[in-house]
Amino acid sequence: MRATRPALRTVLLSGIALSLSAPAIAAAPAKPWLDRTLSPEARAAALVKAMTPDEKFQLVRTWFPPLSTGKPGAPTDMIPSAGEMVGIPRLGIPTLRESDASLGVANQVEQRKGDTATALPASLATAASFDPEVAYEGGAMIGAEARAKRFNVLLAGGTNLTRDPWGGRDFEYLGEDPLLSGIMVGAHIKGVQSNHIVSTIKHYVLNAQETGRMVYDARIGQSALHESDLLAFQIGIEKGRPGSVMCSYNIINGDHGCESHETLTNVLRGDWGYKGWVMSDWGAVHSTEKAANAGLDQDSGGELDDGDWFRDKLRAAVAKGSVPQARLDAMVRNILTGVIESGLYDDPSPQMVQPIDTDAHALVAQKAAEEGIVLLRNEGNILPLAATAKKIVIIGGHADVGVLSGGGSSQVRSTGGVPVEIPLKGGPAASFARTTWHNSSPLKAVQALNPGAEVIYVDGSDAQAAAAAAKSADIALIFATQWRTEAEDITTLSLPDDQDALIAAVAAANPKTAVVLETGGPVLMPWLGKVPAVLAAWYPGQKGGEAIANILFGKVNPSGRLPITFPAAAGQAPRPEPVGLALTAQNDAAANAGSPGGKMDSFPVDYPEGADAGYRWYAKKGETPLFPFGFGLSYTHFAYANLKVTGGATLTVSFDVTNSGKVAGADVPQLYVTPPAGGTQARLAGFERVTLQPGETRHVTLTAERRTLAAWDETARGWHLAGGRYAVAIGHHAGDAALKGEAALTDAKFRP
Repeated sequence: MRATRPALRTVLLSGIALSLSAPAIAAAPAKPWLDRTLSPEARAAALVKAMTPDEKFQLVRTWFPPLSTGKPGAPTDMIPSAGEMVGIPRLGIPTLRESDASLGVANQVEQRKGDTATALPASLATAASFDPEVAYEGGAMIGAEARAKRFNVLLAGGTNLTRDPWGGRDFEYLGEDPLLSGIMVGAHIKGVQSNHIVSTIKHYVLNAQETGRMVYDARIGQSALHESDLLAFQIGIEKGRPGSVMCSYNIINGDHGCESHETLTNVLRGDWGYKGWVMSDWGAVHSTEKAANAGLDQDSGGELDDGDWFRDKLRAAVAKGSVPQARLDAMVRNILTGVIESGLYDDPSPQMVQPIDTDAHALVAQKAAEEGIVLLRNEGNILPLAATAKKIVIIGGHADVGVLSGGGSSQVRSTGGVPVEIPLKGGPAASFARTTWHNSSPLKAVQALNPGAEVIYVDGSDAQAAAAAAKSADIALIFATQWRTEAEDITTLSLPDDQDALIAAVAAANPKTAVVLETGGPVLMPWLGKVPAVLAAWYPGQKGGEAIANILFGKVNPSGRLPITFPAAAGQAPRPEPVGLALTAQNDAAANAGSPGGKMDSFPVDYPEGADAGYRWYAKKGETPLFPFGFGLSYTHFAYANLKVTGGATLTVSFDVTNSGKVAGADVPQLYVTPPAGGTQARLAGFERVTLQPGETRHVTLTAERRTLAAWDETARGWHLAGGRYAVAIGHHAGDAALKGEAALTDAKFRP
């Protein structure tokens, strides 16, 4: 029986062995930084005034184990992980211990022997839930485990928009729409920081591909950038208030992401008023004066840089005035502001490792997987499986032992162990990624739900043998996999290892075949017309086997919606392949920080789609994708009626949602709005997840996010909402218009 949402929240919070309410510290006149009535920025400024020059320089450069081990000045208490900034005990400034943590507290190649953590499903699965509460609970769980392990800065909050369907890290991010991505990442960050530790938001900005990620120049107009990728970050920062922003590896319109005055100072500080600190990605710093004066506050993982830019060189630059003393003070103040605002300063992390309620946290991971699995096809209502099935054949994907996970810095060595681990033979990800499976067997989960059935596993290496085994089964379940990793983009959207042929052979032998996709993004499906049921399970995390089985058997009604478009052909995407693939094929250094080998020149990546990323690109080009953004089926049906649209200064819609089927389920009605300007595409302006019993009707009201309707005016550095009539659609997915209307909006200009 699934725990209810309040029960999950209760068990999650009760399972965290820490106190988030430390005793109040009495403020002393001589120590204004202890005065909690002051703003975090004012307290940080007071700390800066009390610091020595050496202490200031200490905070703006972190150490990266193991490359820093044994070097003069390096800390001796580093936990093997992402890095450490040494604290200042006399001022109460805590040591910052950092960990990768997009999907759980990472321990990619087991730097910490025997240390495991709860692994969430891919961020795409969280996004597919369209449920900010799922994102919050996942963040709160990761933050609790991190704090219990003594980490207090998490390199989480990935929110780069998907612009191409083959991005190696697309599974770490939250899809192609800025509103969905911003809302979901904000909730995740808020959950992490509820534990009084810091979360980043990353990778700022336009880190849209892994091919040549250290050298490619992302070229896009400022208006288009504000209306797409920057909007996702802006919404995420507003809702999550992360202590830190991590700048990206790539070049942005001619400047490295960590040297871009436009994005770091003009936008982040000037337009948005951000008060926390900007840290670099690991190995993303290439200068001293330019980076510091552009707005970079902290060089993180500097041992991976191409020079030691923020130690002796920064001291020299401050001494001669090329980096003003006021700028150094601002860098330190920004770091301390983020630390104070997150609650970390007043409630430091424990000194000893704390116990973790892994069973409670596993429920969080399972719930995220269940809400994020998307039912793409269900012809003849072949699903859910009947518990009376006598013979079930499970084929491929190592489904006898576990479920696939993505690779790179987000990789989690999950509680329960790793039944399959395949080291990479080469490539830019070889040093820090493995192809691994979480110990959550779909085979065992299916057996548990139908103990009377004969359940057979076939590895799928021989398509004809698999077809023969499936022929006499009541149903055949094929687990198809496609692995992705940081530092490498995939080069084809086709399933690898002849899995398309395997699926076609099995479907020909048994018309009752269902395919479960464990992928980090979209794949092509040449066999789709012959397979009656398809599930997109993404990388489903450490309880993925149980989650998939619950969906297959109808214990949980599928409710996920695609956060990313599945193209019908690779040629439908804005670019036919990862840009720079041939240039970087023999040069790992162009893809990964710290890789050996020579440097290479930058190369441009143009984004002609501008703000029309994802589903808006397909609409603009008149292309029909295989499955559209927002799409997802259910074991019940939902109807919309009684639309009312109100305009004026804001756009508000209200309507009824009815569960017209026979089982309870959750729906995600989506509000799409088309501005009056010619050539503009409909954009997601609002959504809400609604859970209904059979026959139940709920009245839903949505207010459109104004920035999704407006255009960025670069001259005025603000938004312009054009007056006129806006077309409104309430749909089940992008391009759907179950209800249609329009409203007149008043012309308005407003600041970010």
